Amino acid sequence: MKTFKVALISLVLCGASGLAFAQEKKMTFDKLFGKKAPAIQKRGVHMDLKGLPPTADRFVQLLKIFAAARYNVVLIEWEDSFPWTVDKRFRNSAAYTPDDIRRFQKVARELKLELIPLVTCLGHMQTPLSVPGYEKLREVPDNSGCLNPLAPGSRELIQGMVDDVLKLMPDVKHFHLGGDEAWQLGKNPKSKAFIEKHGKGALYLHHVEPILDKLNARKIRPILWHDMMRDWDSKALRSLAKKSDLMTWGYGGDPETMKDHCNTEIIKRFVEHGIVLWGATAYKGAEGYNVDLPDIPERAKNAKAWTRVARGFKYKGLVATAWSRYAVDTVQCVPIDSALDSLINVGVILHDGAEPVGGIEACIDALAELGEKKRFEACKKAMTRLANTRKGGWGLVQQVREQLALCEIDPRRTSARNRVEGLKKLKYLYWTVGKAERIGDEMRKSFDGLMPKVFIEEYITTRVTPLREELDALTAKAEKLK
Repeated sequence: MKTFKVALISLVLCGASGLAFAQEKKMTFDKLFGKKAPAIQKRGVHMDLKGLPPTADRFVQLLKIFAAARYNVVLIEWEDSFPWTVDKRFRNSAAYTPDDIRRFQKVARELKLELIPLVTCLGHMQTPLSVPGYEKLREVPDNSGCLNPLAPGSRELIQGMVDDVLKLMPDVKHFHLGGDEAWQLGKNPKSKAFIEKHGKGALYLHHVEPILDKLNARKIRPILWHDMMRDWDSKALRSLAKKSDLMTWGYGGDPETMKDHCNTEIIKRFVEHGIVLWGATAYKGAEGYNVDLPDIPERAKNAKAWTRVARGFKYKGLVATAWSRYAVDTVQCVPIDSALDSLINVGVILHDGAEPVGGIEACIDALAELGEKKRFEACKKAMTRLANTRKGGWGLVQQVREQLALCEIDPRRTSARNRVEGLKKLKYLYWTVGKAERIGDEMRKSFDGLMPKVFIEEYITTRVTPLREELDALTAKAEKLK
């Protein structure tokens, strides 16, 4: 009987402990936040779907993570993942279906997330302009990155893409038209002549103003990136202020003290011209076009600075961008599922103005509430191993190439010792490449079901194949020197 009572007491205690544990886990996300009133009212997270797009099921799961991290806006850069009808060739092989888009909206409404679609209108136009038949719309014939705003059919293309999105997302309140980094603008003779006569702002507005008018007529407020407007004249800025918000962005350091991209003077000038402003920090993808992981301290520093700026200049909202490619024709970078810790950390900053008390570990622990922690840690581990192995591999490539170059230019220095050292480094490179290939298998397993296999394979191939090719080339070169 005594044994039974002890066992019963133990069971009760374990049960109570288990319940307390469950309650603690259930409250983990709430415990990340220290303030009831948010520092920023509209707190957005960006989905860059031109690279590493989540599967439809994962998309829904991510919406739940966004809501738990207290984001209330999702900026969706559809690119080639949208089920385009204006030209089906704009779709990638794993593009979402119309039913997927409707499902995303239904879940977002339930989670009280505002969805803002993004369709680029001037720069970053590779999705349509790389398709045969659209070359005539390019600002520069051999570059698909910039639209020629004066080419017949240019505005119609953008309007057609906007209309395509609105058919499936008719209830949106905002629509982001991109419009950034149109570096080639003015290089076409006709565009150049227009700018010389009327100014850059006039050319930009000539192209985009009718699209803004149509959105406004539907009570949809447009948004544009700010960087192309920095040197506009006052007339153009005042015209824009009536029809569109601007989203100022900058991912390195303090936005008030950046040089010519974004700073206090630029922000004040926009405000003085009556422009409603949003801001953009980043939680991933801002460290370089081929990085594997976010720099979490740098992301936090930038987010805190933007939160201060947004409050000081009464911004409408802030968005944490999340670049998966810098352009359609560049390699993919930083999978979402290995950057969820940074996603949550930045979400807390946008809400509280500061990082959570428990730091990044608290953000990781919070994922357990949604059953996401174990999977995240597997993805993060694979990407950390890949990043470190790539760094070591390319360091070895440099050492071997330099040693072999020395042997070629000065035969007197091809001593046995130097040859052995060179071959020893080559052996290390062989091991490193093999390790990278094994990590590729680890990635396939960790990210399975989170994104279409075609994008996982692309990521692995672009990271590992160049190292394998270097190894093969250096091995052949070393053989010739024997």
